[in-house]
Amino acid sequence: MKTEQLEKVRRQLARYEHPLFTFAAREAGENVEVVIDFCTPTDGVHTYIYPLRPREIEHPQFPWSFQKQLYDCLHDYVIEMFTRNPQLDE
Repeated sequence: MKTEQLEKVRRQLARYEHPLFTFAAREAGENVEVVIDFCTPTDGVHTYIYPLRPREIEHPQFPWSFQKQLYDCLHDYVIEMFTRNPQLDE
């Protein structure tokens, strides 16, 4: 079952291409981790990883919820890339 879930996530990821980010999936205990990397390795830019639980992957609305979660995580990742912002100055 776990391999099927990993492949299901990988099939969804294969539907997405972006000029700034690469996407991968890997097993992580009972979960599948989605791995987002910046295409150009840069000091201070980390790898963004978020888990998907089996119940999320098996949900009938998985393609839609996956897209929403991926977009939300990409937004968060871009925000985390700031090297300076007003909140850091306080």
